[in-house]
Amino acid sequence: MSRSYNKVKYYYVYGMWTKGMVRNVVGRLITKDEYALITGEDYE
Repeated sequence: MSRSYNKVKYYYVYGMWTKGMVRNVVGRLITKDEYALITGEDYE
């Protein structure tokens, strides 16, 4: 897991971040696979 995975997941699960915000950090803080784990949708 990326160093920021847990932080990004926390923000998303508790409604502080939207899917769009999570999408914006793919490649910088998390991977495409981690995006799918967090949101339940594939990154396209």
